[in-house]
Amino acid sequence: METTTLNHEIALKSAWEKLKTEQPNLRIRDAAEVLGVSEAELLATQVGDSVIRLNPEWSSLLVAFKKLGKVMSLCRSNGCVLEHKGNFQKINIEGNAPHQVATVIGPIEQRIFFSAWKFGFAVVNETPRGTMRSFQFFDKVGTAILKVYLQDDSKVDVFQELVDQYKSADQDTNLETEEFANPVYAEHIDMEAFTKDWENMEDTHDFFGMLRKYKVHRLDAVKWIDDKWAYEVDRLSARKIVETASAEQMPIMIFAGNKGNIQIHQGKVRTIRQMGNWLNVLDPQFNMHLNEDLIAHAFVVHKQTTDGLVSSLELFDQEGEMIAQFFGLRKPGIPQLTAWKNLVDSL
Repeated sequence: METTTLNHEIALKSAWEKLKTEQPNLRIRDAAEVLGVSEAELLATQVGDSVIRLNPEWSSLLVAFKKLGKVMSLCRSNGCVLEHKGNFQKINIEGNAPHQVATVIGPIEQRIFFSAWKFGFAVVNETPRGTMRSFQFFDKVGTAILKVYLQDDSKVDVFQELVDQYKSADQDTNLETEEFANPVYAEHIDMEAFTKDWENMEDTHDFFGMLRKYKVHRLDAVKWIDDKWAYEVDRLSARKIVETASAEQMPIMIFAGNKGNIQIHQGKVRTIRQMGNWLNVLDPQFNMHLNEDLIAHAFVVHKQTTDGLVSSLELFDQEGEMIAQFFGLRKPGIPQLTAWKNLVDSL
């Protein structure tokens, strides 16, 4: 069995080297898809070379990121990548491992769910632009949760200290991945009760509890609720959102992520570029890359709160998974901007 596993790893590593020679600009995520493995499995073939496996002390390592200085944090859903440059500033950890939750506030804003974290690596790559250092984290399927890249003015000595401190005794190149269990969702619900609960929400976060209460899939929820609260719009509506926000310098919020992390942009967007099927925000400290080919549904969603209506544009892929959400920037206790509500209504 060990010989078979070793042969597989050698063959995979060789296949990746061949692929990189043929397509030098191919990203590892796309290479993994071509080779029929997870990104984490492919990355692990480099353990002992440019990659080091880390101990699963995720929350304490995250807190230590504050000492790295300015970094670039990358988080993605299946169809949307958010990249923020800045410091890990204020980090709050709640709960007990392995079900801890972290709130990151500052230039990098995140909501982290450590129960989904399985594999972590420190990666040091030599590139045409110089040495690239990063911490990369994956779920049990081998899908990327969060990548943190050092920048020119990051503290390389701190990076090395953290690598030494969190290096795992297990530097095996073989990863044992497993699939997530498919949740069971209701096919029919009491719509009268569900609508009443929707109307009586006091905070946008009440929405998640409501979905759990009725065991309803998020996409079904917005499909089934009355048009007063949610309705489908053109699947490319995000273009109008970011282009208008840029033109009018309207501050917005963009949420995108996965089972282990949601990254959030708060503020204005300026440079909007359409490149083929990719809608991009290309600002100095923030980039968004939205793959419009993967958008199957776009919904305007209104939620009731104690501050009045909160409206969003929500994008879903073909499997019904959330790709990204767009809100007008607001703080608790302050109603949403009238200009944002008008923009959403115009969709």
